Amino acid sequence: MKTENATHTDTAGGTGHGPPAPPDHDRARRAARADLVAAAAGVLLVTAAAVVGHVIQNRDGSLRAQWPPLLASWDPHLGPGTPAALIMAVLVVVHGPTLAARLPWRGLLAAAWAGSMAWVFSLALIDGWYRGVAKRLTTKHEYLRVIDRFEDIPATLRDFTNHIVIGEPGNWPAHIAGHPPGATLTFVWLDRIGLGGGAWAAVFCVVVGTSGVLAALITVRVLAEERLARRAAPFLVLAPAAVWAGVSADGYFTAVAAWSVALLALAATRRARFPAVAAVGGGLLFGWTCYLSYGLGLMAAVLLAVLVLTRTARPVPLFLLGALVVPAAFTLAGFNWWTAYHLLVERYYQGAGGVRPYGYWVWANLACATLAAGLAAVVGLRRSAAAAPDAVRALRGGSAAASPEARLALLVLAALAALLAADLSGMSKAETERIWQPFLLWLLPATALLPRRSVRWWLAASAIPALLINHLLWTGW
Repeated sequence: MKTENATHTDTAGGTGHGPPAPPDHDRARRAARADLVAAAAGVLLVTAAAVVGHVIQNRDGSLRAQWPPLLASWDPHLGPGTPAALIMAVLVVVHGPTLAARLPWRGLLAAAWAGSMAWVFSLALIDGWYRGVAKRLTTKHEYLRVIDRFEDIPATLRDFTNHIVIGEPGNWPAHIAGHPPGATLTFVWLDRIGLGGGAWAAVFCVVVGTSGVLAALITVRVLAEERLARRAAPFLVLAPAAVWAGVSADGYFTAVAAWSVALLALAATRRARFPAVAAVGGGLLFGWTCYLSYGLGLMAAVLLAVLVLTRTARPVPLFLLGALVVPAAFTLAGFNWWTAYHLLVERYYQGAGGVRPYGYWVWANLACATLAAGLAAVVGLRRSAAAAPDAVRALRGGSAAASPEARLALLVLAALAALLAADLSGMSKAETERIWQPFLLWLLPATALLPRRSVRWWLAASAIPALLINHLLWTGW
């Protein structure tokens, strides 16, 4: 029997009796083994976070999470969405890659948006229409509980910061205090146009939120290559993060941030019919993004990656002009973003943030991200990291010198950098499976780097954990 080293020598082209294996085949085998190691590391991270988390939570309750690392509780159940979710998962796993390769581009975008909506809604309906959809945004922590306090919007904005800290009269519920007022105003305006109540708010969040898939596909197409966008499409549709996108306002935040990136990419590559309008529009959306969630200013890392990959600053002045509109409007209305943020930090440490141990959550957050992005994204990140050094060297010689895969890798790693910055800040201890959706969306295109022969296995590895989580746990606030 040959030893492992001898076998390796033969297949690498050496001294055995059989024909040498092609170098590309040998590299593919090594990459496949590294993929499995990365996936195993993701599983071990989640397992460690669950085991250590349960020990800590059972000891002193300091994690403030009943089913760590997720903010969830044990609740095995079936629901009306169960058949639809199972059918959707099977259809995308079996037919998604083929359809993504063959559909016309516009047809692919329409199918991806419809498929993503179907996946999110079917998962939400596992909990039933009332509990899983209509009630989600009406609980004591949510935005719809304060709609009546915004009857005079200018006066409420001027007074907004006076109700952030716990102990002040009429302090805001958790989500209102934890976000700039743009988030709450969205639901106030929906109510004003006759779309009030939890059901309309939920539908809005899902329909708008799933459009972020289109923004990601368009961005990958113009910055890298249409072929890679098509390969990533099934993974974007079947993202495990759909468990928390249905239904939460963070899905809506994700789409606004994603379209900001897409419009900047279209402006920078001049692939839009009116690049100047795209640049201003991207800036407007980025400004709005910063008034939906304090932490989403970190999306600037992804925007910067767009400029680096396109090697142009041409759209920057118009983008910045658009980005200043929203802050100027809120400031003139009497809301001070910086004051509110500092008060939020105080409020954060008054509540669970002051109890949850940083030493656990700084790595357990990444376990939450692994569950929400899926093992396929973890493997794609490994391939992106492996491609990064060559990508950087190629970019030094001009964007044309970098392969589409290299450009995609740098875009993905920019999103990872933003996510890690959010993690290290200590302002995201727990709940990151929901809060980090705007960053997680941009990790999923890394799945385009996976070998074609294993795509369906990795799609199944994305769908099965999502189905298990939604059927075994209650993930509501």
